[in-house]
Amino acid sequence: MAECLAKVPDVEIDPDGTFKYILVRVRVKDGEMHKDVVRGTKNAEYHNHIFEKVSPALEPLGMECKCLGGGKIEHNSKEKKIRVFGESTAFGKADHSVSVEKLKSVFSDYEITWSDDTK
Repeated sequence: MAECLAKVPDVEIDPDGTFKYILVRVRVKDGEMHKDVVRGTKNAEYHNHIFEKVSPALEPLGMECKCLGGGKIEHNSKEKKIRVFGESTAFGKADHSVSVEKLKSVFSDYEITWSDDTK
């Protein structure tokens, strides 16, 4: 099952803009192995809309999902900058420092910052 977990991308976010994001713990069903992933899109009006797409997509692969919190991402691909901030009304604030580490693993040539600011 570790192979299945390894196939789940650490980060899936929109290429540009400011949008909602969630930090999700993906765990092998009936197991201890897990990893945290970042998902964000401007197509989501609310944070739970993102979770409602992520969880059903991973269940057939033998995974369980738990949302650890949310916030917003400001992604500027031209300037290679990402800012993580804010919180989710439904899920609470994600640990932005964890989200930033995940983002850095994918966007290694970016300047990535975070704050507890809501705007």
